[in-house]
Amino acid sequence: MVAAAAAAYGLVHAWYPAAALCILLRLLANLMDGMVAIEGGMGSPAGEIYNDLPDRISDALILCAAGYSLPWPSYGRELGWTAALLAVMTAYIRILGGACGLTQDFGGPMGKPQRMAVLIGACFLALLDVRAIALGLGIVIAGTLLTAALRLRRIMRQLELRTSR
Repeated sequence: MVAAAAAAYGLVHAWYPAAALCILLRLLANLMDGMVAIEGGMGSPAGEIYNDLPDRISDALILCAAGYSLPWPSYGRELGWTAALLAVMTAYIRILGGACGLTQDFGGPMGKPQRMAVLIGACFLALLDVRAIALGLGIVIAGTLLTAALRLRRIMRQLELRTSR
């Protein structure tokens, strides 16, 4: 979460290369954290909470900050908040499937790694034109909407198949 907060700070202050590096650091820390817990057998009963809740906070920090960094368009903040809400919703749908007894579905074109990759690219393009951040958020919003819809459709199908047997 520290890396996500640093990325958010970098975004808001238009330090785009630093923000990109911190976003990448956040992804690497998240990857290592999961690998250590699973491979090292260090998981705990509350492990899912320790894994997922910081991810949601980190996503929201970075995506909202990207919106607040935009001098243009006038609705830049709304783009950031929309991207953040959809990222949380997509994760909620995944977890909801798990709560229904299904395997959690991480599929879709715009999961967490893809969202962050788009923002890293947007940060570097913003060195040429800050509107790249708005474009990146637009791509994240469209892709996340599609991801949420696809995950929800797969979950509904699996639940319907389970009840029809």
